[in-house]
Order: sequence, then C-alpha cells, then structure tokens
Amino acid sequence: MKMADFDYDLPDERIAYTPAAVRSDSNILVWDQTIIAEGQYKDIANYIPVGHSLFFNNSKVIAARILFDKSNGLNDLEHMPSMDAQKMIDPNLSTNSRQNKIEIFCLEPTAAYTPVQLAMQATNKVQWKCLVGGAKKWKSEFLQKELFYDHIRILLSAKKIAQEEGQFIIEFSWDHPDIVFSEIIALVGQIPLPPYIQREANETDKDRYQTTYATTEGSVAAPTAGLHFDEHVFKALSAKGIDKKFITLHVGAGTFMPVKVDDFHDHLMHAEFIDVDLQTIEYLATTSHNVIAVGTTSLRTLESLYWLAIKIQQQPDIDINEIKLLQWDAYTLEDKKTSINEAMQFLKEWMIQKKINTLFATTQLMVKPGYQFKICKGLITNFHQPKSTLLLIIAAIAGDQWKTVYQHALANKYRFLSYGDGCLFWFNHR
Repeated sequence: MKMADFDYDLPDERIAYTPAAVRSDSNILVWDQTIIAEGQYKDIANYIPVGHSLFFNNSKVIAARILFDKSNGLNDLEHMPSMDAQKMIDPNLSTNSRQNKIEIFCLEPTAAYTPVQLAMQATNKVQWKCLVGGAKKWKSEFLQKELFYDHIRILLSAKKIAQEEGQFIIEFSWDHPDIVFSEIIALVGQIPLPPYIQREANETDKDRYQTTYATTEGSVAAPTAGLHFDEHVFKALSAKGIDKKFITLHVGAGTFMPVKVDDFHDHLMHAEFIDVDLQTIEYLATTSHNVIAVGTTSLRTLESLYWLAIKIQQQPDIDINEIKLLQWDAYTLEDKKTSINEAMQFLKEWMIQKKINTLFATTQLMVKPGYQFKICKGLITNFHQPKSTLLLIIAAIAGDQWKTVYQHALANKYRFLSYGDGCLFWFNHR
C-alpha cells in the first residue's frame, strides 16, 4: 500500500479553524461495519452500551512557543501580576514585528530531564529539544527576556547547546529558584495551534484547545478527540454506568509531520512519552475489556501497553529507565496468543516487583492496515488529514470503508481536523 491510497480531497471550507460554540454540540457519526447513527456528542452515551469503559488521554498542552527579540529581548519587558501567557505576546503581532523575533518551539525534554514531569518541575535550568524559527538571526550566545510574576523580577535566558537532525538542544535558565519551568512557560509561551491554523492563539484557544480534564503537562498538541467532552457528557456517561479512565501520552510535534514518502513503511514515527499508573494496569488485568479509546493517542497508548508487556516478558533484563516500544515491535515480537489479562497481569506483577507505581516509556507504535488490535474495541476520534498516519489507524479499523465514511462526512458538511466533528468506530472483533 502507498500513501496515495490514503488521500482524499479536503476543501478548505470543511476545515474547522475555530471550535464549536459548545463543546458537546459537535457532531458525531457512528460506524459499525456501516454508518449506523449520527448525532451530537451530548448524546454519545446513547451509542455506548452499559459495561464499557472510556479511556481518555489527560495530557495537558503546554505553552510551547516562546518568542524572543533577536536583540536579546530585554526591551520586551512586561509586568505580569498573573500567569497570563497571552498578554506577554501580542496576539495580533504583525509580520514585520515577527521578522524581529526568534521563535523557540519546545518539542520534548532531553533525556536528563525525562520523564516530562521532571522537566516541568525543574528549577533554575532545563534542556529541551526545540525547533527554532529564525535561527540564522540568533547571533549572540544568549537570548534573554525579562519578566515579572507577582512583582518578582525574573530573567529568562536561552542558550543553544547543540544541533542535531534539524533540532536544537536549548538550555533555558532563570534566576529565581522558587519558580519552576511550567510557571515560566505559562508566563512567556503561547499555546501551539496546529500549523494549518494560520493565526495567533487567542483567549478562546487558551481554553478550548485543552480538554476539560487535562492535568499532566507535556503535550505540544491537544489530544483533540477529547475536546468535545464537557460536564454534560460526563454526567450522561456516569448515569449510564460507563466508566472513565485516564492514561497519558504526551503528544509530540510528530503528530503534525506529513508523510513525505510514497511507501508509509519508510515513514519514521516520532517517539512519544507515555505514563500509566499501576491501578490502571490492574484494571485492565481484571476488566472484561470493553475498552473504547478516546482519541488515537489513547488507542496507541493502550495498544502499546500490551506490546510492552510482551517485550518486557521476552527481555527480563530490560532497563526500567529505557523502556521503548519501537515502530515495528508489534509486528515482529513473537506473541504466543497471550491474552490481555495475561499480559496486563504480568505487567502488574513486574511493576510490583520493580517497586514502581507508574510505568514510564516511549512508544513509536505505527498502527497500519492489517494491525490486530489487542485491547481496544472502539475508537472515538476526529476526521483526520489526508495522507496522515492517523488516517492509517482508521483504515486499520474500517478497511476501505474509511473512504465511504469520509465521503459521507464531506457531503454532509461535517467539520474536519482538530476543532472539527468526530466519529465512533466499533471494531469488528469486539
């Protein structure tokens, strides 16, 4: 199969550049080997039978875009009595003004500052892998920005440490020991909207490009399937006895990377950080496994757990600080029909033995047509970009029927991409 097989015409008017007025007013299409229902997210509980569990990615989008003045930024002084990132950078920054700026886009912390929570709680300094816009304009050793938080003066500095594979290792440092990095970027950063949204993030985005249940900082893109869930939806799910569980995958900028090769087997998946606590592993070891993933990030996390269990079982001496699921491990690891219960029970016992309450790992799992799902029985997700790895996941679920679903959605004026409408796909093996 070639990426050309996963292309379709997406008119600009079908792309949602702004969110719906109310989260749960977004439309949803339900597919179970064919389109069986259409409605709104506010009614999603009607489409999910009792006894199912919804798994949400609780990762929180960080204000990962930081703008410095190319002349060190010391004339960018702002007095900020509250943690309001949008007031530091003018949302209507002109093109000419941007030409005098250097933008640092934080992708992920370096190994010394992982897991991500360690980087977010760092004091004094931290190192991140970053993209740098206007890198050629960066002539001085440091870029600096002076800011105030609750009348405390803070001097933030950025220094290039190294460059590798198109990315920079940037060391951020600041001169106040009681301020952690998560507070720093909340002061100076901008929420990174998807690159196809060609405008500055505004106050609406600050709230709406974040799920209502986001708690664990670390993503540079929202797990967008969860953007439709609000208090009304959660109350309806709870009233029906449908469980909700939370797992974490920190969405990296790789989610926006286009597939530039003809054969998707030649595409390199970026590693993304996941963490799942022991209680969730125990739940998966004992539940009847009517698991629905809310979003492709939740699906990849859940499916990765199964294969991580198999990998650890086969490599008992694995370093607990270097647990990685590689792109093709799910297709090359020898699996002797291990059940979900067996895999999760093993993982639970291994974590107890190692005295760890949270499994930290990275995953590069590529779900492609032909993949055999192990844990998930359903997926709630948005409509994805043409020729994307996310569309490969839909094809893995629905086969060529993904085309029928997407053609129907286009013809019936569904809204596409991050702020758009969504689907509930049921898998044929449930």
